[in-house]
Amino acid sequence: MSNGEKRKNRTQEFESFDMKMFLGEYNPNITSGNRIALPKKHREQITGDAVVLSKGFEKCVLVYDYVDWSDRVERQVDNLAGAAKRSDLERYIYTSAVEASVDAQGRLVIPPALKVYAGVKEKTAVIGVGDHIEVWDKDAWNKHLENISERITE
Repeated sequence: MSNGEKRKNRTQEFESFDMKMFLGEYNPNITSGNRIALPKKHREQITGDAVVLSKGFEKCVLVYDYVDWSDRVERQVDNLAGAAKRSDLERYIYTSAVEASVDAQGRLVIPPALKVYAGVKEKTAVIGVGDHIEVWDKDAWNKHLENISERITE
């Protein structure tokens, strides 16, 4: 089987499970009004125009398709042992979560509190992380990526 056929089969497998696959790094700027344009490849993965934004565990903003949000949170919470840890994680995730819409130009507004939390300035890194998108300040992302590279090569 050729590489092209293998890729086609994998693509068909993902489509049959209705699985989203956000990939890549893009660097759009934040415009006035805290708007950021999502990359077309990411927008195409979103069902409708509704998303949920939330604090990431690192200093970033998580972006989930609204349809997938509750399932993803439940999985994270279910993976924790201990009621206190589960409650803390639920508080962390749900208190910062905000519903948002992607407009006709593919932009969404990042609420001021999430923008401040993530330290997002004008230049951003919008990265696909499989089942979700993360929005980082570009300089913070580059530093974080450097740290990741160092840790995985140790």
